[in-house]
Amino acid sequence: MLNVILEHSNIQTFKHTIIKFDYKANGKLLLSGEYFVLDGALALAVPTKQGQSMTVEAAAGFDHILEWESLDNEGKTWFKGTFDKNNGVYIKGTDKPTGQRLQQIFQAAQTLNLQFLREGESYKVSTHLDFPKNWGLGTSSTLIYNLAQWATVDAFELLDMTFGGSGYDIACAGAKGAITFYKTPVPHFEEVFFDPIFKSQLYFVYLTKKQNSRDGIARYRNLVKEKDTLIQDITAITKEMQTVLRLEDFERLIKEHEAIVSSTLNIARAKRLYFKDFWGEIKSLGAWGGDFVLATSEKSATETRKYFNDRGFDVCLKYEDLVL
Repeated sequence: MLNVILEHSNIQTFKHTIIKFDYKANGKLLLSGEYFVLDGALALAVPTKQGQSMTVEAAAGFDHILEWESLDNEGKTWFKGTFDKNNGVYIKGTDKPTGQRLQQIFQAAQTLNLQFLREGESYKVSTHLDFPKNWGLGTSSTLIYNLAQWATVDAFELLDMTFGGSGYDIACAGAKGAITFYKTPVPHFEEVFFDPIFKSQLYFVYLTKKQNSRDGIARYRNLVKEKDTLIQDITAITKEMQTVLRLEDFERLIKEHEAIVSSTLNIARAKRLYFKDFWGEIKSLGAWGGDFVLATSEKSATETRKYFNDRGFDVCLKYEDLVL
């Protein structure tokens, strides 16, 4: 979403014009296809209500710099930096690695669009997360999507030149509902109807351990060599997930999907590690070992939340509270 606001004010003898742009991107959750989506498996993903917004102010009459500020979900600054507007080079800031990462993104965007940052004297950019930064709902992907809209470049190409990955999160960033996604090697996605009648029995539980997706991808690349049959099996599960009408059938698909990923990557299931006595099913989402898991429960919300809270997992959200 993009809004443009023109503001004019007379300052001494010259006219000062500010152009303001507002962007918004959805967060993401990958319900099926983790890892194997990189090699063509069909994945099911949903955008989240919580995302990231970005405001850009372009102004004449200042130095040729770009001032950047990143705010968390509580409105607190977690990064602030200054960049050379003409070449995107990081000058100074509160966190050098973050500044250098933004420099990489700016310069990649300039490679894709030679006119990006070439007009106007200076910029002030602020980003604002709707979710806690460590939740893994797409701090990076929402940034890439928003910045691509500002730079008028292809968000998937910008992702490839910076963070990498399948791109399902970029597709979610601008989606209005659930999507299916595959990459062979160009990203393909479409919005699909996915509104399970048992959604009141689905929960998302945060494991409190932020995972680095790049590390998970590297492990997958090193361990999984023969993929064709596995990709077909994951694709079949994704297709059936969209059509099942009973929670017990959805749980069966979760177990099948978990068994494939667990055995091929030699990683224990989250249910085995943390929730052996849980009455429902547990499915890891995205990079295994952290971020969110999907839980199914036929018991009340109060009893379900108590189970997870008693074990130190305080964030237990109902499906409809998180999914767009």
